[in-house]
Amino acid sequence: MGAVAGGGRAVSRRRLLRMAGAGTVLAAIGAGGAACGPKEPVPPASGGASGHAGDENAGAFTTPPPGTAPEPLWRASTSHDNLGGLLALAVVGDVVLVSGDPLVGRDVVTGEEKWSRAGITTPGARLILGGGTLYLSSAQYDGDVVGIAPATGEETWRSRLGDAYQQPRPIAADDRRVYVLAGVLEKDFSTPTNVIAAIDTATGEVVWQEKRDAGTEEYGITASVVGDRLVYTDYRKNVTVRETASGRQVWTKKIGKSNYRRFATHEDLVVVADGQRLRAFGLAAGEERWSLATERFSLFKDPQVLGGVLYASDSVRGLWAVDPGTGKRIWHNGDLLDSAAQAWQFALVGGTLYGATEFDADGGVHAFEASTGKLRWTYNDGSGDIQQWYAVAAGERLAVMHGKRLYALPAV
Repeated sequence: MGAVAGGGRAVSRRRLLRMAGAGTVLAAIGAGGAACGPKEPVPPASGGASGHAGDENAGAFTTPPPGTAPEPLWRASTSHDNLGGLLALAVVGDVVLVSGDPLVGRDVVTGEEKWSRAGITTPGARLILGGGTLYLSSAQYDGDVVGIAPATGEETWRSRLGDAYQQPRPIAADDRRVYVLAGVLEKDFSTPTNVIAAIDTATGEVVWQEKRDAGTEEYGITASVVGDRLVYTDYRKNVTVRETASGRQVWTKKIGKSNYRRFATHEDLVVVADGQRLRAFGLAAGEERWSLATERFSLFKDPQVLGGVLYASDSVRGLWAVDPGTGKRIWHNGDLLDSAAQAWQFALVGGTLYGATEFDADGGVHAFEASTGKLRWTYNDGSGDIQQWYAVAAGERLAVMHGKRLYALPAV
């Protein structure tokens, strides 16, 4: 990442070059080089954790000086395959889960491996959680969906759907059902159509299935359960809402841009990034409730609601805080244009908002004042890897992933 000048604001390579002409670059580097975190790349671990430090009482963590990022509490290697999207990292209780083969659960406090399961699911599996169970496609490609206990890694449930579907993929779950997308296997072994279906977690049987429109892909679906509604978006610029009990389509709406990574929900609203606008639709009928435009030549990124506030980055590295009920701007931080990569995933702990960045060697995990959007520090592992970062709240810690590296940072 770039160096950090006084007050915690990061300085990009472009700005350093400009400063060099005025003889100020050495002073800027000396003032804040510590904000970049470890200077050396994290070496691959042998499967266990390393470098554990810090009191197990999260309240004992010390807030670093402005512009200075904390050091990791522990570090470990993972088998992450970079295919799981936003749902490749999860924290359940005191266990950190990373999508990959083997699937591993680690203690969030110590980083120690609690369990490991090889060959349990398919490459790129999303970590779909519902009712305390982790749902995954079977690695045997036998039409099954398996349920795993996050605390132990033990298989606790299996659907056993048989050969009616071609490899159903879980997309969402709640306390009663797991929702899957699957191709319908024809006699000639082709799958010209695909369905969205609900499997009863008590019986393992399909309670409903609905055929999707011709031409719709079997991938690119992002889904969430909100009360008695299943909401999902897809590659073909659709927002769709169904009843969870029956599968009946309540409404579907075209938007101007594909939304396949994340949308946000708040009370009776679903909020999507649609090009230059954030748009909120009523869950009951799909009417547009509000719309908020970003700056010219900029596009909104994935919105997320945390602590009753909607946060979203834009493509020119601006950061927005918005009232999710009304669409009114709370604050807009445009200071990151020349200093930091935009965040694509957020976590909130106390009064600090954490943002994990996309593909950028100068990125990492940003810490912002949640009330103002002011950048406090950026953690970067110094590896130079341009893989996207992940950050998930884990009590008073953050589970952080970058490529095949897994860290725990104190949430300070």
